[in-house]
Amino acid sequence: MPGNMAVNWVVYCVFLLPLFAVGTAFSGVFNSTDRDIFTDDLLQVKLAQGRAGEQWKLPPADSHPNLYFNQVDVLHLRQRSSTTHSHIFKVIRAAVLTMLSNVPFYIPPVKHQEFTSKWNEIYGNNLPPLALYCLLCPEDSAALQFLIKFMDRMAEYPDWKVTSAPNDEVPTAHSLTGFATAYDFIYSQLDERRRDFYLKKIRSETEELYELSKYRGWGKQYLQNHQTTNILAIMTGAIVVGSHDDPESMIWKQVAVNYMEKTMFLLNHVVDGSLDEGVAYGSYTAKSITQYVFLAQRHFHIDNTQNNWLLGHFWFYYATLLPGFQRTVGIADSNYNWFYGPESQLVFLDTFVMRNGTGNWLAQQIRKHRPKDGPMGQSSAQRWATLHTEYIWFNSHLTLQPPQDYGKARMHIFSNWGVVTYGAGLPIGQGNTFVSFKSSRLGGRAVYDIVHDKPYSWVDGWNSFNPGHEHPDQNSFTFAPNGQVFVSEALYGPKYSYLNNVLVFSPSPTSQCNSPWEGQLGECAKWLRWTDEGVGDARGEVIVASSHGDTLFVSGEAVSAYSSAMRLKSVFRALVLLDSQTLLVLDHVEKWSDSPVTTFSAFFHNLDIDFKYVPFRFMDKYNGAMMDVWDAHYKMFWFDAQGHSPDTRIQEAEQAAEFKKRWTQYVNVTFSMSGTVSRVAYVLHGPYVKVSNCKFVDNGKNGVRVSLTINNTEKVVSIATNYKDIGARLSYLGFGGHGKIEDGDQITRFGLGTQLVPKLISSDNQLFDFGFAVNVVAGVVICVAIGFLTMQRRFYVCFSRLMRYALLTVLILWIAELVFVSSSCDQLLCGVKWKSAGAKSEVNKQIRLSEQQRFPLPTVVITTLPGSGSEILKHLFYNNSDFVYIRVPTEHVDIPETEFEFDSLVDACEWSRSDAAHGRFKIIQGWLHSLVHNTKLHLQNIQLVEGGRVKQPQRAAPPGTERRGPGGGSRRPS
Repeated sequence: MPGNMAVNWVVYCVFLLPLFAVGTAFSGVFNSTDRDIFTDDLLQVKLAQGRAGEQWKLPPADSHPNLYFNQVDVLHLRQRSSTTHSHIFKVIRAAVLTMLSNVPFYIPPVKHQEFTSKWNEIYGNNLPPLALYCLLCPEDSAALQFLIKFMDRMAEYPDWKVTSAPNDEVPTAHSLTGFATAYDFIYSQLDERRRDFYLKKIRSETEELYELSKYRGWGKQYLQNHQTTNILAIMTGAIVVGSHDDPESMIWKQVAVNYMEKTMFLLNHVVDGSLDEGVAYGSYTAKSITQYVFLAQRHFHIDNTQNNWLLGHFWFYYATLLPGFQRTVGIADSNYNWFYGPESQLVFLDTFVMRNGTGNWLAQQIRKHRPKDGPMGQSSAQRWATLHTEYIWFNSHLTLQPPQDYGKARMHIFSNWGVVTYGAGLPIGQGNTFVSFKSSRLGGRAVYDIVHDKPYSWVDGWNSFNPGHEHPDQNSFTFAPNGQVFVSEALYGPKYSYLNNVLVFSPSPTSQCNSPWEGQLGECAKWLRWTDEGVGDARGEVIVASSHGDTLFVSGEAVSAYSSAMRLKSVFRALVLLDSQTLLVLDHVEKWSDSPVTTFSAFFHNLDIDFKYVPFRFMDKYNGAMMDVWDAHYKMFWFDAQGHSPDTRIQEAEQAAEFKKRWTQYVNVTFSMSGTVSRVAYVLHGPYVKVSNCKFVDNGKNGVRVSLTINNTEKVVSIATNYKDIGARLSYLGFGGHGKIEDGDQITRFGLGTQLVPKLISSDNQLFDFGFAVNVVAGVVICVAIGFLTMQRRFYVCFSRLMRYALLTVLILWIAELVFVSSSCDQLLCGVKWKSAGAKSEVNKQIRLSEQQRFPLPTVVITTLPGSGSEILKHLFYNNSDFVYIRVPTEHVDIPETEFEFDSLVDACEWSRSDAAHGRFKIIQGWLHSLVHNTKLHLQNIQLVEGGRVKQPQRAAPPGTERRGPGGGSRRPS
């Protein structure tokens, strides 16, 4: 008995000590400070280290397939290939037939030197779908023999690296993931020698990748495609090797889970579902993340399906799609759409996260519309890499349905990414216009704040991240009227500001390339120079984004993305979509008086080689550029506040991108800065509108007004450039927003809504007509009476009787006029030319009534810190005619007893229209309405001079606090 106990202790020590050693070696896993949120304690909860025998229970030896499914599931997978999953199986079968029809291209070369001489991820990517096909169709001996020959060559290579990138383990990770997955799928069809031979190769490559993770950059840089790709490869290899009683594989599993759980922890802060590397590289990272989430839940019982990032990730694919489902917004290092998938990622989201059919629907639309060739076609190395997971994860029980309001142009805000899109996910067609705008913080808002605020000790500033695929592109935009790309991003390429649709300045004392010009921080290299001084603090900011109907207003500030040596005070850009064809872009540049900058240039790119820009002149007044698309003319022109419109330079550039060259053309316009403030307007429009006149009508301190005549209708766009000052915005625009559009029929106040301009339908005209008629009749009566007076001698009419009748008639008429007119007249003397004041009063009355009808009462939300809310917030409501400010409790007013108790010291409440519609807070609602409309009911018993003790409130509250109903105030119709 003691001997057995000793043996058990030895086994436990041998088993647990390596785990402890591994844990202490990686990025502070065992740091127990309060700020170390992701400690080993959490990891132990995740992996249940104390119950390792249960949670990490090893499956029986030779238990394959086991990675994504088991042997029992194989029969079901085969049955579905001809029923519910047939649409995916057809793509898998077509891929295998393509491989078999061109074996020399798709099979790994015989010589290892040839294999390592080029980027070789294609071989690892193609293995899983090929192996899945062989599992689903075991009768296809040709495919199986091709697969075995394929894997024999891969296993014989000494390594899976690329000679030109010796420090890049991504190709090895692709090969390892694909090889281990294929091994798991077709294990039962392999002979014993190959089972051992392949397993040894998987083990050696997994171990080497694990060792490299200790000192490579991707071993400590989160939310980056290299890290997720390589760690997933370690985890996949560890699970496969672990099925054969290999104890070391448990260390690899724990390290992989440690890395990926930290990734998921950080992603939980990214609530909009985006990735800072853009849609293309985002699909790359998401491929590995979705596979990890599935494997972690299947093998380790770790559930990440309710992660905030996953909950919002669908919109990263849907809200970035240009009309037609073929092309995405090209922010950061991107191709025209996606590197991997995204059908697999969408199917995963639908099956495990959303469960509503929209992911499957979007995957279907993308596959249906995907180009077969050309620049938007899939890469041969990546096009089949996710077919196996798409097939495995697809849930046929989910009814395909598009997102709510599909078919209507909608605005979407990626709050973390700093990107606004409009018109995404629509079919191609006239009027289906796409607009995007980007102004963001480096790495995205969550990562930027984590780096600067340092809430977690295991995050080592920017050393824990790698935003090298980002671009110097703050305040950049794209425009695709009718789905036709007019202004695009320049996609994957070197990081120069002029390759993005932003501003550059000259001369700059800190220019590092293209001297004397300088763009945004971090430019001038193949990758964004995020480790340079000051680049980590670079940021842009979306100020406001609002959409009403087919109009859009979005603005951003990017001054913090430029070198402080240029002494710029503001680099503000606003986009106003006036209709589906017309976009107004306004640049407001403000500098300090000692700034060395004297000029700035704007750039507008287009990558479609068939549609070239040519010079264009608008009405012989403004210079511009035009793009001819099959006789449909897409035009742009520009002018500054002084009416100057400099000539343009239309240039071309070819730069390295991925493993090829990419061509772009761009319009380059340079403006001089004569004063400290410069403002330039750019008008871009499609072929289905006529723009006949444009000019600045106001160039004030707090904003600008630009007049445009579109289809013979003048539109005046007002933009508040002094956006930080709410008082300035209020005085300039007439409300506290940032912009508005006015024409003869309506006013669109962005943030409030569109209001029809009321026509003057005044009762003055009717009153004037009636009074005029009465006076005319009275005058005629008097004239007739006078006529009779002159002729009385001839007709011998009694004069006194005639005058009595005439005067009585006139008196009756005037009394009737007085009765009818005075009942509707609000002036002192009606008819005495009070028309101007009366008309103005009537217009104001109609505007107020119109606003009450068209603008629903807003939701008022008040959030406070205990004891510090009312002092700050009362200035928003006190002496404001739009609100009734109520100090509660006082001696005379208190919140009534309700089923919902409010504590004004700690409770932050919201009372929305939906609450009122559903009958919530009815007592509070009635109380607030009575305060507004029947104030005397609450104040009638107040003693102005109290002789006795002051009446105490019903419930005591600390002195100086306030008590409000939900929403903190009552909105009074104005």
